[in-house]
Amino acid sequence: MHLARFPRRFIAHLPTPLERLDRLSAELGGPEIWIKRDDCTGLSTGGNKTRKLEFLMAEAELQGADTVITQGATQSNHARQTAAFAAKLGMKCHILLEDRTGSKDANYNHNGNVLLDHLHGATTEKRPAGGDMNAEMEKVAEEMREDGRNVYAIPGGGSNPTGALGYVNCAFELLAQLNDSATKIDHIVHATGSAGTQAGLIVGLKAMNAQIPLLGIGVRAPKETQEANVFKLASATAEKLGCPGVVSREDVVANTDYVGEGYGIPTESGLEAIAMFAELESILLDPVYSAKGAAGFIDLIRKGHFKKGERVVFLHTGGSAALFGYTAAFDFADRWTGQEKPQAA
Repeated sequence: MHLARFPRRFIAHLPTPLERLDRLSAELGGPEIWIKRDDCTGLSTGGNKTRKLEFLMAEAELQGADTVITQGATQSNHARQTAAFAAKLGMKCHILLEDRTGSKDANYNHNGNVLLDHLHGATTEKRPAGGDMNAEMEKVAEEMREDGRNVYAIPGGGSNPTGALGYVNCAFELLAQLNDSATKIDHIVHATGSAGTQAGLIVGLKAMNAQIPLLGIGVRAPKETQEANVFKLASATAEKLGCPGVVSREDVVANTDYVGEGYGIPTESGLEAIAMFAELESILLDPVYSAKGAAGFIDLIRKGHFKKGERVVFLHTGGSAALFGYTAAFDFADRWTGQEKPQAA
């Protein structure tokens, strides 16, 4: 498949490392665990959106854009990477941030990804939860166009057929790494949200007849909705690539049992996953995406879904900058100093 047919801005540090996690594998006593380090893509602490933005921002340049606009939740990794990519190309960036959690914590609202958005020169504005954010974004983009700007709008997560090309390419990259090292794997697992990562991966894997099952651990939507969103985008991406029908509905599998109370709200199992990856492998996860994906992965290993003798790759989608917006979720005194929490009066 000839991805060079599509415009691309080469900024990501690729290929990202593929590493075996010996200590985590020993701790869980199940399959041999590997990790694809897409937290190491190199742009403003890295993450999976950089792969998508290589194709999206190249398209923006071709259209003569001087401004990009996008949207996401308050601690959006996508927003941070878009702001950084725009800064690299000398474009203006405006971001609509949706208040999905309702948190009033100053760290959540001003630190982490939000701090980096602003350091990269982006302007931001807030929206309440539950609205049509893409419609809101288009409304603001139109106002900017009326003021004379050439605006390129990027959907939340960079998840459209152009953005998904980044993860078609990731599937090719991963298969090349496995082939070059004669490493056979049995499963790939990752966190799935706005659908672009999973859609691109499944198209790439199916187009190459990889015969490796892909499992997305959902971080937001119910199973039926998530799988439908991924399949719709995968179908459109395959059409763009000239291989319509390469993905069937049965190829798209999501497990949404680990969302917890809602998007962006940390879970106990996610916090455990953050601690395990940090303490055993010196790898940082974020509470919104990668930790919930890892929590599901860990739980499925414990339940015997992935078995001893198998090799499983966990694709790390990045997001560690969000940790600094979620310090309130960590009980430092109780976990790391051995002190008991003070009792409420």
